[in-house]
Amino acid sequence: MSKYIYIINTIIFTVYGQLVLKWRLSQCGELPSSIEDKIIALLKLLLDPFILSGFISAFLAALCWMVTLTKFELSYAYPFMGLTFVVVLLLSSILFQEVINAHKVIGIILIVVGIVIGSQS
Repeated sequence: MSKYIYIINTIIFTVYGQLVLKWRLSQCGELPSSIEDKIIALLKLLLDPFILSGFISAFLAALCWMVTLTKFELSYAYPFMGLTFVVVLLLSSILFQEVINAHKVIGIILIVVGIVIGSQS
């Protein structure tokens, strides 16, 4: 069971990165229209501590994924990455008041069914 912690950590780090990027980017508004101003705005965003934590989180997710691949077959482990869609959908609804409609619910159900089927030996 302890080897599953690497899959779980990959999911946690991936979800954190996506949520923190959405949070910080939604606070900055739209990017300026000129190329020069866009570059400056993006460079400023790259220096934001929370944006940096999102990138670090993505890096940690990659490291956890590398360890995961030493413990599981790719075809077994990869379907679990679909759980990121489920967790992001639920947390984006709570944190950002994003709407969960019937299409999203059906999609999530299909993902979970796929994970269950894909994880069978």
